[in-house]
Amino acid sequence: MANLPQSLSPNALSGGVPTPANPNAAAATTTAAAGGAGVNEDRKMASAEQLVLDLSNPELRENALLELSKKRELFQDLAPLLWNSFGTIAALLQEIVSIYPVLSSPNLTTAQSNRVCNAFALLQCVASNPDTKMPFLNAQIPSYLYPFLKTTRKSGPYEYLRLTSLGVIGTLVKVDDTQVIGFLLSADIITPCLLAMEMGSELSKTVATFIVKKILLDDEGLDYICTTAEMFFSVERALGNMVSALAQQPSSRLLKHIIRCYLRLSDNARACDALCSFLPDTLRDETFSSCLLEDPTTRCWLQQLLYNVRVPELQAGAGSDHMPVS
Repeated sequence: MANLPQSLSPNALSGGVPTPANPNAAAATTTAAAGGAGVNEDRKMASAEQLVLDLSNPELRENALLELSKKRELFQDLAPLLWNSFGTIAALLQEIVSIYPVLSSPNLTTAQSNRVCNAFALLQCVASNPDTKMPFLNAQIPSYLYPFLKTTRKSGPYEYLRLTSLGVIGTLVKVDDTQVIGFLLSADIITPCLLAMEMGSELSKTVATFIVKKILLDDEGLDYICTTAEMFFSVERALGNMVSALAQQPSSRLLKHIIRCYLRLSDNARACDALCSFLPDTLRDETFSSCLLEDPTTRCWLQQLLYNVRVPELQAGAGSDHMPVS
């Protein structure tokens, strides 16, 4: 009989835990375990510190990028370490900028793409930490990501870069923060997101639409998008094109973000009036009924949206069917 993994051994499956013969032995065992855990953590941080130092050495950087990106969840306080270590952020930006010339050609290799994606993973770590997020923004680091969002090539290496750069921006907006939204609006994040919604894979479209949704849910973001007809119709057109594509290849995850974007737009009076004419017919009929079958929240959002834009067939029952949006 083959040896079972330790997690599936008879003792583990039975839930039995051996009891030491005396309390002193138990205490000693616990102390030793705690000490071992502390030593292990120290070793991990020592390893992280060495890898961060290696980032500044061009000959060691590729391996350091790979190891840190793979193990970043294991290293506590990696974000402050990356941000505060001399030359580290400069080294990451050097990796990113070095690939710019290739973005306009069809010659980007998978190895080049993966290396920059590993740098993005470390920037995402910095962007997600509350102690380093605002310094990250104040240093204008997101502006270095825009060229990857603006590429129109769809092959794998380009798509990986598009997706991982969107992931950094998505991390910034994940926690509601008006200051973050204000910064991204001042940096014109909407335009490259709309291009990603047009050119990207389903996953890139989903992350880009999530970012636009989070911007719309902020009052300043809603005003920004609805103030000019040009910006509103750019957003509406991108959403409408994705709805048309989803009618052929449904994605409940992407559809959920799209419907929430439309619903938030309907909170603006002028935008709501425009949606009366421009809301896709496939959202008014039963096209996506099966796609939304297991998603009562999104069905509720769609019902509210249709009520807001006064779809004629719902007006008669609006008094009983209207449900507020949380």
